[in-house]
Amino acid sequence: MVAVDVTKHFADAPATTDKLRTLVRTVCKRFGVSRAVVGIGIVGDAEMRELNSKHLNRRENTDCLSFDLSDGPEPDKPRIIDLVVNGELAMREATRRGHSGEAELSLYVVHGLLHQLGFDDATAEQARRMHHVEDEILRDFGYGSVYNAARRRK
Repeated sequence: MVAVDVTKHFADAPATTDKLRTLVRTVCKRFGVSRAVVGIGIVGDAEMRELNSKHLNRRENTDCLSFDLSDGPEPDKPRIIDLVVNGELAMREATRRGHSGEAELSLYVVHGLLHQLGFDDATAEQARRMHHVEDEILRDFGYGSVYNAARRRK
């Protein structure tokens, strides 16, 4: 079972709790994760900057932070993953990039979750692969190509 808890610290979060739960469960199923507890915190810019500074020693704003809180890769225990996504940034970026805030916020959730499932975006090739998978997932979920479609419009 994949349990998903969504906490909204940003009141105008552009996504429904039920859709985010379904999205996380879909991603976990795709990558063979059958037991997990995933927490999603939706915050605004100020809280995200504070968390980014506290956890990564970076003072700038960001779209998502993700943490694996599991004790280790133990097959009999569920994965424990926390995601923090920036709802305020998602709304601005969605307007700028020409799609819904829900699609943008879903991109952040998928991105953070993929990091915890072994994806990285440190090199250009890793980023290309990761963003391709993000768009595949978001297309399958009905949002279309969120990451790469926005890049083509620039």
